[in-house]
Formats: sequence, structure tokens, C-alpha cells
Amino acid sequence: MMLVRSSPLRSFVVLLAIALLVGLARPGPAEAQGFDSKATNAILIDLDSGVTLYRKADDALFEPAAMAKMMTMAVVFDALRAGQITLDQSFPVSEYAWRTGGAPSGSATMFAALKSSIPVSDLLRGAIVQAGNDACIILAEGIAGSEGAFVTRMNDKASALGLTGSVFANVTGLPDPRQKVNARDLATIAEYLIQSYPDYYRIYAEPEFTWNRIYQRNRNPLLGANLGVDGLSTGYTESSGFGLTASAVRDGHRVVLVVSGLATEKDRADEARKLLDWSSTAFERIRFFDSGARIADARVYGGAVRAVALATREPLDILLQRGTRDRVRARVIYAGPLIAPVKRDTQVGVVRVWIGDDLAVEKPVFTTADVATGTMRQRALDAVAQLLIGWL
Repeated sequence: MMLVRSSPLRSFVVLLAIALLVGLARPGPAEAQGFDSKATNAILIDLDSGVTLYRKADDALFEPAAMAKMMTMAVVFDALRAGQITLDQSFPVSEYAWRTGGAPSGSATMFAALKSSIPVSDLLRGAIVQAGNDACIILAEGIAGSEGAFVTRMNDKASALGLTGSVFANVTGLPDPRQKVNARDLATIAEYLIQSYPDYYRIYAEPEFTWNRIYQRNRNPLLGANLGVDGLSTGYTESSGFGLTASAVRDGHRVVLVVSGLATEKDRADEARKLLDWSSTAFERIRFFDSGARIADARVYGGAVRAVALATREPLDILLQRGTRDRVRARVIYAGPLIAPVKRDTQVGVVRVWIGDDLAVEKPVFTTADVATGTMRQRALDAVAQLLIGWL
């Protein structure tokens, strides 16, 4: 059985390349910028590079409130893509949906009329723009037959997305002791919505929606605030305070942030704004490698050549906090040696970049050339090398 190993020589090639690209200067501690959010839980991620720019108790569980609706929408969007439902299909408004999430509930609602039927396209806007609890329940019942059956799909989706601690108990985010999330999982759901469903995601940026002759503005306080924000969701419960999941495009690059545990609506908006502004001034974007550029070599056993160059399929960019260049290190890890013949464009491992002790980025690496099986003499020499000294 081959073991996953990282050759010291291969790691040295990557580390040397990064050292040359980020420069040899060693800034002092005074040059580094810090930030401490008032939020109890927070995370800020640069989606383009995958770097976590800020985190605070991002794995601690709390009630998601209406931010749970992002997972509801993930399952709804999946149903649309699978052809299970269509945008022009209509679903009936049940008494349960009306009483639990409609006008009698006193909660966020799109004011769906009892026993009416509403097209899916309007229910999406009722659930996203108005955060209507009735809209979410109507969609759940129309797709899965009941809210409980739909919640099972939500938790299955959570597992599929690799969420680490989140459990969903309803489609609305209304208080339930079983329902918990963490900030990192909410950011993962947001990333899924943004990247998997860009057309549906645009609904999150719509400023208002009118249904049943009732006009309501989008509940996201950062929309239209010249911050580049185009989604996603707010929430509040007594136990978890005021929270927000938002995404913004800043200087051509997308970030996702989550904050929770804030005391007031103003604190929620202010902290999110401060995080976005801090990320724009405290970080510098550095390209380590272009797509297809050689970043390391993988040893090849029994091949016509002894090694093959490895590269990523996309550029490797990192956002670094100013003053932390000296803390960057990287390593290519692959299952090796590779056994000839080797096909070009085969994923054989990953490149991992750390900033201090934090894993910042992991991207797959691929072979850049075919390697044919070597001659009998070459294979014999490789066998002797393997027997005597192993593959370093």
C-alpha cells in the first residue's frame, strides 16, 4: 500500500517559491493590524481564495433564527434544479402554514391568504425578500408533503455539505431547542447558494416585494449602503441575539461574513460594516502561482523520467493580513511515488498553505505531462533505489 507522504525536496520547492513571491522583508509586530468584533460569534471568508480572514467562536453553536431559511432555500433550489418543481407551479396555503407563519402568527410573513394558491416564483421572494415564515412552510409542504419531511431533507443537505455541528428542526428558524448552527456552517451554506445558484441568488438583492397589496422592504440592513452587499439573511432570537449572514463584492472579490450574538439591530449592522471595511484595509492580495504554473515535482517510480511537474488548475491567490508575510508556509502532499505510466491532468495530491498555525488554503494539484513506463534498466534502477534508500 502506498503511503501519503510529502517529500522534503518537494516542500522546499514550494516554500522557496512563496518566499520569493511575498518578498524577504520581515515586518515588525507594530505593522500588523488587529480587529476584535463585538459579536459573540463571527467569521469572515474571502471566497475567491478560500482564506478565513477573521473568526471568533466560529464553531460554537447558537440558534440561527431566520438565517436557517438559507438551508431551506438550498433544498428548494435543489428541487428546482432537479425538475421536481417549477417556478410557475403553484402551491396551496394550508391552515398550518397560515397559522404558524402567516398573519395570525405575529412573525415575519408574506401575508399569504388562507386556502389561496401561490406560484413558486412568488413564494421564493416571500421567503427571501420578506423572510416570510408562511412562504417557507408552503414551499416545504408543496415539495415534501410536510414541514417535518422537508426538515429531513435539510439535515441530509447539511451532511452532504459537510456541516460540522448544525441541526435543523424547522424551515423558518422559529425558536426550537433542537435547532443549532455555527457561524462557519452558515458561511458554508451561503457559499453554496452563491456558487451553485447564481440566478436564484440574485433574489437576495431585490430591495422590496409586494404581496397581497402589502409592501415590504428587504430585511438586510446592508443592501444599498454602498458596501457591495447583495445578500443574504438576518435573524434574531432572545437567546442568540441579533445575527446576520451577508455577502459582498469588494474590489472585484467576494467575501462572506456571519455575525451573531449582538445586542441591537444597530450593533448588527455596525459590526458587519466594520468587518467589511477592515477586510478592505487590513489585507493584501498576493498571487503565489498562476494556473498551470509548476509548483513542485512528484517522483515517478518506473517511469521514462524520474519526476513530473505538478500545478493547480486555477491561480493560487491568498489574502494576507498586512504584516504577516513571514508567517506563510506551504507544502505539496501527494501519494507517492507515482507509479508509471502517469496520465497528464491527473489529480495526485494537494497544495496546502498555512498562515501561522491556520490552514488558509488547500487546492488540488495535477500532473502536467504524461509519463510513459520506463525501460527495463530504468525500472531496475528505481527498484534498487527503493530497496536501498526509499523515496525521499
